[in-house]
Formats: sequence, structure tokens, C-alpha cells
Amino acid sequence: MIEWVHPGLIFILGALLIPVLKGRWKKVYLLLLPIAALIDLLYMSTSKGVFWSIPLLGYELVFGRVDQLSLVFGYVFTIAAFCMTLYALHVKEDGQHVSAFLYVGSTLGVVFAGDLFTLYLFWEVMAFSSLFLIWYRKTKTSSEAGFRYIMVHIFGGICLLAGIILHVQNTGSIAFDSFNWGMGWGYLPSYFIFLGFLINAAVPPLHAWLADAYPEATVTGAIFLTAFTTKSAIYVLIRGFSGVEILIWLGAIMAVYGVIYAVLENDIRRLLAYSIISQGGYMVAGIGIGTAMAIDGSIAHALCCVLYMALLFMGAGVVLEMTGRSKFTELGSLYKYKYMPLTLLLYMVGAFSISGFPLFSGFVSKTMVVESAALIHQPIVWLLLEGAAVGTFLVAGLKLPYLTWFGIREKDKDKEPFVESKTKAMKEPPKNMFVAMGITAFLCVFIGVYPQALYGILPYSVDYNPYAVSHIIAMSQLLLFTFVAFWLLRGMLRGTPTITLDTDWFYRVWGKKFIWFCEKPLISFADSIDEKVRRIADSFVWFSKNPPIASRIMMLTVSMVFLRPFNPNPLYTRYAHDLEELRKLYPAEVHRLAIGSGVLLVLMFFTLYLIIYLTYGVLWV
Repeated sequence: MIEWVHPGLIFILGALLIPVLKGRWKKVYLLLLPIAALIDLLYMSTSKGVFWSIPLLGYELVFGRVDQLSLVFGYVFTIAAFCMTLYALHVKEDGQHVSAFLYVGSTLGVVFAGDLFTLYLFWEVMAFSSLFLIWYRKTKTSSEAGFRYIMVHIFGGICLLAGIILHVQNTGSIAFDSFNWGMGWGYLPSYFIFLGFLINAAVPPLHAWLADAYPEATVTGAIFLTAFTTKSAIYVLIRGFSGVEILIWLGAIMAVYGVIYAVLENDIRRLLAYSIISQGGYMVAGIGIGTAMAIDGSIAHALCCVLYMALLFMGAGVVLEMTGRSKFTELGSLYKYKYMPLTLLLYMVGAFSISGFPLFSGFVSKTMVVESAALIHQPIVWLLLEGAAVGTFLVAGLKLPYLTWFGIREKDKDKEPFVESKTKAMKEPPKNMFVAMGITAFLCVFIGVYPQALYGILPYSVDYNPYAVSHIIAMSQLLLFTFVAFWLLRGMLRGTPTITLDTDWFYRVWGKKFIWFCEKPLISFADSIDEKVRRIADSFVWFSKNPPIASRIMMLTVSMVFLRPFNPNPLYTRYAHDLEELRKLYPAEVHRLAIGSGVLLVLMFFTLYLIIYLTYGVLWV
């Protein structure tokens, strides 16, 4: 007997009623759905096991596998959904709310999926529902970015489906458990599934879709995008590929790669998008390390990242909402800290969290993964992760707030009328956005001050003290020297109106060439083939109107070709005259056989076929 409702179903079915409600009732309804899902999750925690099993074609579809791992991700996704919905409460387009709730519901479907078919179903719903959060911005760049986004995810879905089919063919099981890993063709199903997971996790070089699409989403849609796609990919990697060594190095490179590109960025939200990639590197590395503390660290960091990345994007969204600008080169000299001081303050809570400041959430999770790398004696991995922490503070904690809120006035300010006119109109965001940022900031601080609230729900019981003196001193030194270097060189730090090439260059450039090839040479070739086929078909139609005369015309035409070199020739002249007369008469009156003659011919052919069939029976098999 099932005693609880699937939390994903609350969001998915609840989304269908959103367009029906209006005004204040709709806002109350939007907030009640995440609260109902959270209450449902708390009730589910008392009855762990397998629920919502449906037999289908000899397999068992499991929609509700409840264990501590799925519950932890369910908790954070639902809490984040509440904060994000509150932030987006002023949005009047029902489609944005519907897309967001379908996105959240399908992510919860992935989290509680107990079999690969159910996982794939929600995986695809998650991709397509999130697409509309990009397209609802209704700009040319968002339309193009959304198209590239869904193309990448369709490719990832194809890889995942291919791996699932091969896995089921090899094992006969659709259970979603840990996959076999090794070298050789026998592990091909695991490779395909692994590739599908890595694409959603935005692991380089399969990451460019994130930095391409997220900055082009709507102000509120980008907040939802920060949490669910990449973190659900972290969940499935933990479930299926814990301890796979290649993930250690992929994660370490990922952490540094994201920071490097964030340093080069001129756009606020694109800088934060690369920070998502960098933070994901810690989680991926922890999964690859595979120890209990590393897995707990990856899970804890995923949960903290959901909160502080949402808070950072909320702050960036406020700037975009109130100024209409998101590039450092367009935001300099506004001194927005005078007009949006609370927005700056709450943003800095997120910045301190992502940077790993003591007493903030990132510190209690990030250090678990870094410490795990040290415990397995991987000094290079440890160094890369520590270096990424320095870079994260530089870009998210120093560069972004400095250039956004304290930007230096440029010499060509007189060319930009936006500066004076917009500064006077700037103010704090709508109350719902501000309250959502406040709640998210409180959670970041609460987890940092009281980490046991987080550690207590993790799957493994690990004795780890983040506030050991050595941890505090080491992190404080890194952050302090980073700030000193930044302060001394701050005069050199300005936004530059450049475009940073990433791995998406390949499918941007070659994708355009492929589309051109399809639209121009390929279509021209197809048209020429079509024209030739049409001519052949017309020839058969022409011939069928009067086959005897058509045959004579064809024979005379061929004969004239051979006789033309010997012209003048009496025979050539006679053939030419006959051909001209036949063409004038064609198709003329067709000689028709009597019905009896036709039946006789059919019987003759049928008798001949019967004789051959009876004589050489197997010849036609």
C-alpha cells in the first residue's frame, strides 16, 4: 500500500492548474506546492524502500526508490524550489511558472527513479521543460542559445538511451544501480550512460552548453537552471559511478577550467555560469575519490551549491532587472551600492559562501572534498582544488561585486546616457525577490554556523570537523592573500568587451556550415535528382499512352542518331519524315485488346508461373 504521493507528481500535476488561477490566489498556490512537496518528503523519510512499482512488458518500473541519498537531494531541491518560486512570484507569464514546475517535478522524478527507463523518461522531460525558461526571454540570442542547448541535451539523451538499451540487452535488468566499469568493449553500455551523465554535469569539454544558455535565460528562469540539471547529474553519477578514478581528474580539471574562463568573462551571469562549472568540479572529483567522506563531501557541496549559486544568480538578476544591463563594460561608474545596498549585502553572503569563507556554507562542504583528496595522497588534485578556491574568491567574491557595484568611471562616460538617467531610477528589487534572497542567504549562513544540520542528513556517518584550527588557518591564508593581491592590482581590473572562445566554437561554426550545406548544396542536389526522377516518370507516362507508336518513335530516334553522320541520305530523310508524322499523331488511337484476349493472356502467364513453381519450388523461397 502506497501511503505518500510522489513529490515530483505534486509539481507536475500542480503545474496544470497554474493558468487557471489568477491574482493573489495564484501566488499563494505557487508557494503552497513546494511546501506540500517538502511535507510529503518528510513523511516519506519514515518509510524507506521501493514504492510506486508498475509492471510493464516483463520489467518493473520503479518511480519511488526512497533511501537517504534520494531524500537528501529531494530536500534541497524542494527547499530551493520554494525560494526560487518566491523570487519569481511577480512574473505574470503563466508559461514560465508551468515550465519551472515541470522542470522541478521531472528532476524529483530522476532523483526517485529506481529503474533506467523511468530515469530516462524524467531525464528528457527535464531537458525540454528547462528549454522554455531560456526561450521565454524572447530575444534572438536566447532563441539561438536555447536551440543549441536542446541539441546538446538531445545528443546526451541519445547516448543515455543507447547505453540503457545495450545494458538491458547484456544484463536483462533495468535496475538503476552501480554500473560495471573497466576497459574493453564489454563495458560499452556503461560508457554511453557515463557520457550522457557527464553532458548534464557540464564536465569539460562537454560543458559549453551551460555557459552559452544560462546567461540568455529569463531573469527568474536562470535561477531555476542553476540548481537542477547539473545537480541531478551529480546525483546519478554518485548512484552509478562512485569510485571511477577518471572522475577525480575530470573534476580537478573542471574546477580550474571554470575559474579560468570566469576570470576572462565580461558578462555577470556568464561569469557565474562558469562558476557553476568550477563548483561542479569539486563534486565530480569527490565522486571519483569514492571514499565515504568524499561522497558525503560531494553531496554536501551539491546541496550548498544549489543555495549559494541561486543566491548569486538572484543578485545578478536584480542588477539585470533594475538596469537592463549585465556586462561589466556597461555597468561601470554606476555606484549601485548607494541605491541597492541590501542587494549587495545579500549577494556578498553568496559570494562568501562560494569562496569558502569560515561561517558560510561553502566552507563546511568544500573542505570535505579537498581533505579527501589529501587523505588518498593525491597532491596534484589537492593543489588544483585549492587553486580553484582562490580563483573562485577572485571572480565571484571580488571581481564581480567590484565591477558591478563599485565600477570605475570610464573616460567615455559622456557617450553613455544610461549612466545618469538609470542611476536616478535604480532602487531595491520587488519585495518578493528581496525576501527570497534573504531566506536563501539565511540558509547559507545557518549551514555554515551549524554544519551538523547538514552532516546529520548525509548518507554516511563520517567524523569530520570543518572548524579544525588547521582548516580555518589554511583557508584564511588563501583568502587573505587573494584579497591583498586583488586590492593592489584593482586599478588594472576592468571589463573588456571581448568574446571568449570555448568548446562550443566547434558546433557553432561547423553547425552553421552544416546548416548551409543542408540548405544550399544538398537541397540543390536533391532538386536535381527530383527533376531527373520526374522526367523519367513523365517518360513512362508518355510511353504508356500508346506503347506501339512510342516504341516506333524511340526506334526511329535512335536510328537517326546513327544515320546523322551520313546525311544527306534518302533513308535518313524518310526516317525524319516518318518521325515527324508519328509525333504529330501521338498518342493517336490506342489499339485495345478484347476482354477475352486479356483474360487469356493472364491465364497463360499464371499457368507458366504455376509450372515453374511446381518444378522448382524452392527457387522462389
